[in-house]
Amino acid sequence: MAVLYRKYRPKNFDEVLGQDHIVGILKNAVKLGRISHAYLFSGPRGTGKTSVARILAKEAGCSEMDLIEIDAASSRGIDEIRSLREAVNFVPLQGKIKVYIIDEVHMLTKEAFNALLKTLEEPPSHVIFILATTELEKVPETIVSRCQSFSFYKIPENVLRKFIFNIA
Repeated sequence: MAVLYRKYRPKNFDEVLGQDHIVGILKNAVKLGRISHAYLFSGPRGTGKTSVARILAKEAGCSEMDLIEIDAASSRGIDEIRSLREAVNFVPLQGKIKVYIIDEVHMLTKEAFNALLKTLEEPPSHVIFILATTELEKVPETIVSRCQSFSFYKIPENVLRKFIFNIA
């Protein structure tokens, strides 16, 4: 039996629930070819930050092989970020871009944030960073200021109720 959150995870922008303000801006950015080099998605758990990050990567032309997801809760040190800094210089394997999704970015150490900052300041043209956090206040302002930020909100109960009713 499939795990429900995987089965019903949105696969495109039109399937994202309750984040219309963000979806509209990102769809327009893709359509116009004006995708930023770095995004910061913040908000409560379960609001679609990682799902929207994956959808944005796909819509921007990133292949699955060139999508790198990092869980900063377990890979939070400077050595991991140094490895990332080296890896970003390699061109994509299949698509036209590489996307790095760093989930729980607020868990990085101070040293790791400093190392990431250098890469965000001078990113290769073929790389997009998408940082996600549930605790925006723990992300240094120097990082926040180099990203296009989006605040995800809890999905309204009536929207969730309608979705559940439609799949039941």
